[in-house]
Amino acid sequence: MSRKLSSTSQEGAPIQRSNRLSTFTFLISVAALLSVLATPFTPTFFGPVVPPVAEPPESVIDKQSVLARCAALKAVPGFAQNPSPRDQSDRFEAGTNATWIRNGIIFTGENNGTTVIRGDLFLDKGIVKGIGKVSKRMIDNAPNLTIIDAHGAWITPGLVDLHSHLGILSSPILSGAVDFDSTKGPILPWLRAIDSLNTHDEGYRLAVAGGVTTVQVLPGSSNPIGGQAFMVKLRKTLDGSASSMIVEPPLNLNMAKVDRSKPVPWRHLKQACGENPRRYGNRMDIMWALRSAYSEARNLMQSQDAYCAKAEAGLWGSVSGGFPENQKWELLVDVLRGKVKVSSHCQEAVDLDAMVRLTNEFQFPIASFHHASEGWLVPELLKRTWGGIPTLAILATQHRYKRESFRGSEYASRVLADNGIPVAMKTDHPVLNPRYLAYEAQQAHYFGLPPHLALASITSVPAAAAGLDHRIGILTEGADADVVLWDSHPLQLGATPVKVWIDGIMQIPVPSKTGENNHIEVGKGKESDEWRRVPTVPSWDRERKDAILWDGLPPLDVNKQSRVVFTNVKKIWKKGSDGNIQETLVPGASGGTVLVEKGNIICTGENCVDMTTESNLVDLHGGSISPGLMSYGSQLGLEEIASEHSTGDGELLDAFNVNMPRILNDVGGVVRAVDALMFGTRNALTAYRSGVTLATTALAKPISLSRGHFVSGLSTTFGTGSKHAMERGAIVQDVVALHVVLGRSSPLLPKSVSVSTQIAALRRLLYGWESTDKETGIWFRKAAEGVVPLVIEVDNADIMASLLILKADVEDKIGSRMRMVFSGATEAYLLASEISKADVGVLLNPARPFPTVWDQRRILPGPPLTNDTALVILLEHGVTVGLGVRNAWEARNSGFDIQWAILESNSRISERKAYALVSSDLEKLLGVRNVGEDADLVAYEGGGLFDLSSKVVGIISSRREVVDLF
Repeated sequence: MSRKLSSTSQEGAPIQRSNRLSTFTFLISVAALLSVLATPFTPTFFGPVVPPVAEPPESVIDKQSVLARCAALKAVPGFAQNPSPRDQSDRFEAGTNATWIRNGIIFTGENNGTTVIRGDLFLDKGIVKGIGKVSKRMIDNAPNLTIIDAHGAWITPGLVDLHSHLGILSSPILSGAVDFDSTKGPILPWLRAIDSLNTHDEGYRLAVAGGVTTVQVLPGSSNPIGGQAFMVKLRKTLDGSASSMIVEPPLNLNMAKVDRSKPVPWRHLKQACGENPRRYGNRMDIMWALRSAYSEARNLMQSQDAYCAKAEAGLWGSVSGGFPENQKWELLVDVLRGKVKVSSHCQEAVDLDAMVRLTNEFQFPIASFHHASEGWLVPELLKRTWGGIPTLAILATQHRYKRESFRGSEYASRVLADNGIPVAMKTDHPVLNPRYLAYEAQQAHYFGLPPHLALASITSVPAAAAGLDHRIGILTEGADADVVLWDSHPLQLGATPVKVWIDGIMQIPVPSKTGENNHIEVGKGKESDEWRRVPTVPSWDRERKDAILWDGLPPLDVNKQSRVVFTNVKKIWKKGSDGNIQETLVPGASGGTVLVEKGNIICTGENCVDMTTESNLVDLHGGSISPGLMSYGSQLGLEEIASEHSTGDGELLDAFNVNMPRILNDVGGVVRAVDALMFGTRNALTAYRSGVTLATTALAKPISLSRGHFVSGLSTTFGTGSKHAMERGAIVQDVVALHVVLGRSSPLLPKSVSVSTQIAALRRLLYGWESTDKETGIWFRKAAEGVVPLVIEVDNADIMASLLILKADVEDKIGSRMRMVFSGATEAYLLASEISKADVGVLLNPARPFPTVWDQRRILPGPPLTNDTALVILLEHGVTVGLGVRNAWEARNSGFDIQWAILESNSRISERKAYALVSSDLEKLLGVRNVGEDADLVAYEGGGLFDLSSKVVGIISSRREVVDLF
């Protein structure tokens, strides 16, 4: 019987055909350190060996059961070996409508990411039933159907994150839900991550909002063998249990439900080597622990094989005792039998080499190496892994945070791909926000990874590494109905899911629990065809070759010139004397010329250049010149390697925890960041090469990420490209602002004093009860009088309210106008009106929020979960806002951060305003003076700050009277 089908409305609301249901590196490092401090070293690597259970004599042996068990030892996991066509997913929930997605561009993930289909996608019973051209019969046979018109938008499989701690290091972090590491010994293959999986982790919905539908939940890396991992779908099931979230549970997870007629599921194991497991000894100890464990497992495996050989030969009279088994070692036996997908956390070449040798000694494969910061430097070594080339699960630009990652590179993904090694991008939640897995792929593409491999790195490649590419990470008939419909090409910076399905059940938009239509606008400002194309990116061939040549540490020197001619310049953005940014076009058919002498632009246009041999010509190919950016919020310039105290300033004394040394003669111990500045760090130089020419650095660290240093001293502003403090223009301003850290401590760190005690101390200091002949008295008096800004690191709205009241009291008491600024400020949007009226500034840090700790739990994530972002609300209330970063390695991405701010605002933030967020407004909030018309300028080739097609090729500095060319 033929039925007329109606389409969706323009907004994509589904038409129902029945009334049935239509449904942080440093956090990991800190936790590991605390575990080290809390756990004494024990020389015993393993628990007691459980002896075999005695069996009855031959006359009562269940021979068929023994033979079946021996046959099961030879069963090989994987869909290819056990084909089983599915008409319905094992995860299907009755009452779920079929979904017909029409007119899409479908990235299938197949053939190494090269297969793209234009057409339709039909989802039913939790699986993909049709792709490309969907038959009319299939549509007619669907009793309940939701129709979505994609209008030519991109569709991808649900994204797969191969390295996550979602659910076992939950957000917000609370002491009762930190279960990702064990302190009970180095070798723990019998532990299971599923036994700790919190089903209420706030990270789940954020990950899904980024298009992530499946993650591998891994134990931590503080143990050489941390335990069993699980592939988990991020959908709350009707069952509501942790077990129901697992994709293809291993057979022994619930023996009562084993169906041996179905394919044997893969099991998953987490291993680690290098720095992280050092609480159990050095590298030699760790590798011995691993070798000992695998030797134990090999002995057990050989005993099983010998037992089965006799049984299968019918030699029952010689079969004595019970079947050899040991629950503690059975997983490692399965590893040796090739039934386990091993994920191995190894960073350096020495660790990768040791692990590769281990695989060859015991003949087992490794599915994926994780982090693998130096893997791109030793591709031939990786190829010698026993059993085949492993996938490398890596991060795009998060490097240099520890010694092991110091040689990590943004070019790693491309180098690995060029050597035939599969690459999977990951988040390592909570190290990175799980919502931005696609951002890792976008950055990898920007630095040279081909687009099909960049998309495959977050879909089919991680799925294959997990042994699940027959059902996730791809879109083909019979695959799981995990689908993402995007507002733009997924590799466009800021690409956002419009709709997300898991098992054919819509997750984004989030279904309303009250029946109200909570419409979230997604993709405004991305209507042009440009947004649906693969973004063009610059060439990094020269930089990549240099990085390889210099073994991961290429020189970051610059070519200094006093006179440069830039040609084919499209536009110039400059700061006026008031700090506001102004845009001018350069005359010329394909862009004009700009003459620079001693860091000053002296002429623009087509005919103003004296074409002499004294001038260096730089073709910008339609690029632009614009103000340099400023970074704030990290320890940039105060450290080289974050986790190596010997490379930084050292531990800051806290007045609440120690009595200040008499030599300081100052109760608060106010110190100056300028005294500890380090120039030429790799993080500062890479930031400089990315257009971040200034950094304001404080000794303050968020209380959630440090021991808490209430009085955190005075910040300073310096040039990121300078060689030393005595160089001209290196120190822009020696003292900028006074910093205080205030809030509740993280449960992973030592407890801080109470919030009430912290505010009481701040009140006393601002009232002027400390003598002004001491540093503390001097600077808190200046802060109270508004001479210098008082920057308070705080996230919680209730604490901010108390601080606003305190500000009013202080001003009334001493007749001043304080320059108070909230930094961090995750929940500031809740007090936007009050903050504006109090004339308090806000430094959002990080720019895109994540509820790491309790004080940050009330985040405003933006589309597709909310229409507004904290930034938009604050700006609409007239609050002066700047953006910051938490980690020194992130400073280089400041340009990306402001692009995200624009895109997540749904076109409510202009490019000019976005510039101000990391330049003029940021400088104003922090009290950085005289950075107006003399501001450094950045030359971009092939576009500008807001174009993925562009790269920085030079810095024009009037302060230093030079042009630096890269």
